[in-house]
Amino acid sequence: MSEAIRTGDRSADDRPLSRARRWLVLAAVSAGLLLISVDMTILYTALPTLSAQLDAGASDRLWIINAYPLVMAGLLLGAGTLGDRVGHKRMYLIGLVLFGAASLTAAYAPDPAVLIAARAFLAVGASAMMPATLSLIRITFTDERERGIAIGIWGTMAMVGAAIGPIAGGALLEYFWWGSVFLVNVPIVLAALVLAAVVAPGGSGSPDRPWDLLASVQVMAGLVGVVYAIKEATGPEPSALAVAAALAAAVLGFWTFVRRQRGQAHPLIDFALFRDPRILIGVLAAGMGMFALAGVQLVLTQRLQLVLGYSPLHSGLTVAATALGALPVGVTVGALLYRLGARPVMGAGLLATALGTAGVLASASAPLAWTVAGLLVMGAGTGAAMTAASAAIVGSAPAHRAGMAASVEEVSYELGSLTGVAVLGSLMAAVYTRTVALPGQAPASAAEGLDEARAAAEGMDTAGARALLEAATQAFDNGYRATLVVAATALLAASAFSFLYKRGAPVPPSPDQDTDRAAAPGE
Repeated sequence: MSEAIRTGDRSADDRPLSRARRWLVLAAVSAGLLLISVDMTILYTALPTLSAQLDAGASDRLWIINAYPLVMAGLLLGAGTLGDRVGHKRMYLIGLVLFGAASLTAAYAPDPAVLIAARAFLAVGASAMMPATLSLIRITFTDERERGIAIGIWGTMAMVGAAIGPIAGGALLEYFWWGSVFLVNVPIVLAALVLAAVVAPGGSGSPDRPWDLLASVQVMAGLVGVVYAIKEATGPEPSALAVAAALAAAVLGFWTFVRRQRGQAHPLIDFALFRDPRILIGVLAAGMGMFALAGVQLVLTQRLQLVLGYSPLHSGLTVAATALGALPVGVTVGALLYRLGARPVMGAGLLATALGTAGVLASASAPLAWTVAGLLVMGAGTGAAMTAASAAIVGSAPAHRAGMAASVEEVSYELGSLTGVAVLGSLMAAVYTRTVALPGQAPASAAEGLDEARAAAEGMDTAGARALLEAATQAFDNGYRATLVVAATALLAASAFSFLYKRGAPVPPSPDQDTDRAAAPGE
């Protein structure tokens, strides 16, 4: 087996990089990951303004938000193996160019259809960048302790980006038009592009590796089916036929994907990787951490604005407490991971995230400082779990599966965020719709959500408006509490699984794992 295949992508002269250059590489890839993560959440605060100015309907708003994570999750596996083929530096640079071009298109979109297309195009660039960021870290940092620190910084950048997205959106809307939330990406793209071109290690990858676009389409079809089914099932007037059709499309997409992968000599994903409990638990930890973080951030941001009356910027600053908890813990855990072991850190991190979620729930009627404290604990737990998960997945895979392992880690992250928003957001809406007790004079549209109830109250007399808002707020809080209970329960179950699954059992090698297997953090 050649050195190029074993490492996936190495610099042309194969010499170790200097210390300064290694950390500049980390800065370059972290900037790209920060952009990707910010764009996951920046529309939370910008969507109302954007929708009004583009005359976007409810269906438009759904796809403006979800086009980005859906397309990205569908393409990530293919992008990782394509990086193994063409070289991870090349993939990262291509992704930056696509991301910058899509940001310009989105900023000046004249209607919702163009914006949705631009968001999908953004996801194409992001899916090219994400696997390359983690693969370049693996190639650049050969020392286990340094790599742990680098992965810790990498992992927390994803959380920091998701946390500051609502802040950035709120702050930009204070002074500029809605398109600025996309235009701000362009100078960062240019800086990262120049820095990565100069300092990142090159390499041509493995040209004999095939690339399977059809498999990515199959995954995307499955994801679209699942998300549409969730949205339809939790709507005010769900259609059983539409839900059944969406679920059938999802099953067909995923089934054909799995069948195709098992028959391929070079699959996008080698399911044998999941025989290693460290990889399986790492995928679960990354996905569940982001499931809770994204979902809780979405519903809490809405409650702060719609129930408590905070501005978008104030709401964004509040939920940014998760980043303040995540950054120092993620970096510290990354430095100590080789001593602590990945499995106990993942289990403890998920448990801390569950306790933080419970703290946010318990603080609903308390001063805001208690909610911030819960968010800090949530961020600390998720930062620890995500750092350990990244190290476990990438470090436990064979070296020539570097791109595939990076894609698996990032797909788990994206799927966690996507399902958190879809499931918890839809759950909150469903509980609202089914528990709201509208006064007799209130219009039926008020049953669709608190936004609609507030708009309806403006056209009612004082007593009727007060009764409507009290009923709508109570129903909203019913949904809010339900989502936090579900999130905390899911985290507790994931934590128990992380601690107990095949504990002490020998790690079975995958069929293609050999002596080239990378060293991984201990159990």
